[in-house]
Amino acid sequence: MKSYRVFIGLGANIGDRFAYLTKAAAELRALRDSSVVWFSPVYEADPWGKADQPKFLNAAVEITTTLAPDALLPELKKIEQKLGRSSHERWGAREIDLDILLYDGLVYHDDQVTVPHVDLEHRRFALVPLREIAADVVHPVNGLTMTELAAACADQGRVVKTIFHLL
Repeated sequence: MKSYRVFIGLGANIGDRFAYLTKAAAELRALRDSSVVWFSPVYEADPWGKADQPKFLNAAVEITTTLAPDALLPELKKIEQKLGRSSHERWGAREIDLDILLYDGLVYHDDQVTVPHVDLEHRRFALVPLREIAADVVHPVNGLTMTELAAACADQGRVVKTIFHLL
């Protein structure tokens, strides 16, 4: 069975943000038919899309998986539910958020999942951690690397590396 290289964004801005990221990292390590390659450092970022909420902690993870995008997304949603995600407001505060950012160069869309992630190139909070682990990975639609996208991103939101790391 083919294995795919997938990048997932992690974010949390309610409660013990780092604890939520750590628990999500453990769940990703246990994800069926998948293995974690590595995690980016953790960043603190201004909220995007809805400014009147707490700052986020964000990270990115590279995994290899045999799960197709439409099978992987429900697994990520199960992790969010297991960790107690209660908010589903668009761009709102949340305990944990797991998003498929890139999926092995694939361009894919159905009723549940779109890859690459919608507006990835406009979200500094996602691009900066992703650049740490996928600097030369090319966006399959616009042909730019994550380094080039991060440098060109018009989003002026503050994204600062923390001392935290997901092991």
